[in-house]
Amino acid sequence: MALQLGDQVPDFTQKSSAGDINFYEWAGDSWVVLFSHPADYTPVCTTELGTVAKYRAEFDKRNVKTIALSVDGVESHNGWIGDINETQGTSVDYPILADEDKKVSELYGMIHPNSSTGNTLTVRSVFVIDPNKKLRLSITYPASTGRNFDEILRVIDSLQLTDYHKVATPANWQDGGDCVVVPSISTEDAKQQFPKGVTEVKPYLRMTPQPNK
Repeated sequence: MALQLGDQVPDFTQKSSAGDINFYEWAGDSWVVLFSHPADYTPVCTTELGTVAKYRAEFDKRNVKTIALSVDGVESHNGWIGDINETQGTSVDYPILADEDKKVSELYGMIHPNSSTGNTLTVRSVFVIDPNKKLRLSITYPASTGRNFDEILRVIDSLQLTDYHKVATPANWQDGGDCVVVPSISTEDAKQQFPKGVTEVKPYLRMTPQPNK
């Protein structure tokens, strides 16, 4: 069965560029972005791993750990990291899982046999996992399309906001923008809960300034 939102993600132990990793132990109380790649020494992946390294401060600010995966081995990963650092002007300081036996890929459904990568390579999967080890977001990109990590950070901002406040975030929301009052709260109660104000566009569509700003 494919992992679905809200599922507890599987634990695993696997080799990586940073040594053997037990996933639950490594993740600790952090959020995690786990993202897979078709193979080492591929051009789009090189730009992606470099971008994640450059975004280190943004992930740290949100209590997020990042971990990559491909089905190549540790030696290959370490050589590739040198290329990433050189070509992207950064330093990859997070682990890349060496999933040679495809254990993690199969647990997380990262191999899509009918995709253009063929039946043995991992597609561009992204999993956002919360501190309770629950899957909160999954996105699968085709091999030809690099991921938008600004969008992944935006979703994490929304998840972390809406976990603690009775709001949802509208289309194209950015941190600091107005939020939607969830339908389970009446407008009268919303006006008590959100002292910055509530605008009733329709009875079912109420907007309020972001509560934690």
